Amino acid sequence: MTETITSVKNPKVRDAIKLTDRRQRDLTGLMLIEGVKELALAIKGGLSINRLFYCEDLFKGSEEDIILKAASAQGAELIPVSNHVFEKMVYREDSFGLIAVTKQPTKTLHDVPLKKSPLIIVVEDVEKPGNLGAIIRSADAAGADGVIVCGKSTDIYNPNVVRASIGTVFTVPVVKTTVSESINWLKEKGIKTIATSPNAELEYFDADLGGPCAIVMGSEHEGLSEAWLSIADLLVRIPMMGLADSLNLATATTILLYEVVRLRREQGNNKPVALISGSGKIKRT
Repeated sequence: MTETITSVKNPKVRDAIKLTDRRQRDLTGLMLIEGVKELALAIKGGLSINRLFYCEDLFKGSEEDIILKAASAQGAELIPVSNHVFEKMVYREDSFGLIAVTKQPTKTLHDVPLKKSPLIIVVEDVEKPGNLGAIIRSADAAGADGVIVCGKSTDIYNPNVVRASIGTVFTVPVVKTTVSESINWLKEKGIKTIATSPNAELEYFDADLGGPCAIVMGSEHEGLSEAWLSIADLLVRIPMMGLADSLNLATATTILLYEVVRLRREQGNNKPVALISGSGKIKRT
């Protein structure tokens, strides 16, 4: 039986803690996953666990044991740690005694399986990991084919992305690529682009957004770049009727996402559509 690690100075523990820093994640190609739901979806999504640290004192049910067995079957190294060590390793309190080290999954646009009526979300330079995670979670809920991430500033495998997505970042195809590659791919697939802008005259619920689509969202502060706005086929806006001048980025994305889903179901329109949104900061006009 493996001896329980009781010191944060243990080399394996120290290496894992270093992965909370993006520079170390980028350097090693590794990442951390903590929590029952997140690890369950990571395994379901085909991710192989390298090391799984666990603290049985923090287990709250039978799911933790199921994950331990699944990770062991993959050949993962199972490492018991004390409460003190585990608390130093995690960034949240509700991790259920599990935290894993694994390789970051890498996908390309060719790995995005498109249904007959494709539904894609594209995000450009998202600054807040929680927003990206929430967007991926919404993409999963709405049955989107995938999420495309553009911009160097966005870190797909930040722990807060994993947490906010509740692990769907491992089951929804998420691809990091450039703006030009994304635009070329959308054109190649014949997907129409619809951008949201605070200056647009047409409100989104008056526009025909039915059919397959890719929703493209800009950064929280800067919105979409001119590269996206210049290729848009249609501009729409989300009306702001209160005192606030903006919506949260993930909220704005979800509103548009489910409007497309609703219209698609009502109209049965299979013509490809891509939605491009300026940002969560949609001002009143």
